[in-house]
Amino acid sequence: MSKHKNAVNLRKQVAPYEKPSTKNSVTQLINTLVPFILLWYLAYESLPISYFLALPLTIIGAGFLTRIFIIFHDCCHHSFFRNRKANKIVGTMTGVLTLFPYHQWQHEHNIHHATSGNLNKRGTGDIWIMTVDEYLAASFWRRIAYRLYRNPIIMFGLGPIYVFLITNRFNRKGARFKERINLYITNLSIAALAALLCWTVGWEAFLLVQGPIFFVSGVAGIWLFYVQHQFEDSYFEHDEEWDYVKAAIDGSSYYKLPKVLQWLTGNIGFHHIHHLSPRVPNYNLEDVHRIDSTFQNVQTITLTSSLRSLGFRLWDEESRTFISFKGIQKVKSKKNKVNAYLKSV
Repeated sequence: MSKHKNAVNLRKQVAPYEKPSTKNSVTQLINTLVPFILLWYLAYESLPISYFLALPLTIIGAGFLTRIFIIFHDCCHHSFFRNRKANKIVGTMTGVLTLFPYHQWQHEHNIHHATSGNLNKRGTGDIWIMTVDEYLAASFWRRIAYRLYRNPIIMFGLGPIYVFLITNRFNRKGARFKERINLYITNLSIAALAALLCWTVGWEAFLLVQGPIFFVSGVAGIWLFYVQHQFEDSYFEHDEEWDYVKAAIDGSSYYKLPKVLQWLTGNIGFHHIHHLSPRVPNYNLEDVHRIDSTFQNVQTITLTSSLRSLGFRLWDEESRTFISFKGIQKVKSKKNKVNAYLKSV
């Protein structure tokens, strides 16, 4: 998409879909929270029979917890309800269930939206991405740290534990009073809810049920956030060339999922629409996708093709694509040949 092509027109087309529907939002709360609570209870009741009966229920429950996170996510964008206070209340409550502090995550995620694809403004609310030149110029230990960070076992195995249980429990540097209080309230509420459930069902049963729900939903959440900006021909530019609309349309994928998974993930697969206008509620994203061919002709990935992103490690500014760590040797060799030629001229 050329710079600013149809940008004004696209925003006008999207505008009517930015208005939340109280009926749809309340319906979504009911059809998400009620099944989640029911699945949690059924998994608990299945424990005396067999854990192999309880485990599938927890995995389905994890899908519903992922959907709860999408509600939390919409509240952070003030797109779930028209009333900002209602968004804050529901956002804080769903943040307790998903282990995310409302105001802190809202702050970091808004920065992500404002800087996605901007090479000069990386580092807040996004996945760590190094360019080829940055990697080649980095120290040995920084390269090791980056390789560890990008290792799928660490990113998707330890990532949920580190982000959800550790970093989300502490205020960021420079957090304002309102944000700090919200985090304290969230932490106390999480502790109180966990204590209540441990007292009611026992700590062993609590861990056996909540553990898989937490881990599977955590992996799913990080995967969704990762894969929707980490595709082969994504969009990254330096500040002077960066464009918001291009970053949204060209730098965010359409993750075409089976209908059941699309529903459980709250339509977040229509990520290009969400980045173009975060004020569109999740239940309107698919409708927006259908109204203009520009939205339909974006980078589309599927469950199968998205697995290739696990091999993407570095952004090559020259070829404007992601490459693997193995691919960097070819790039380095090419650069050396070019430099040698320039010196000989």
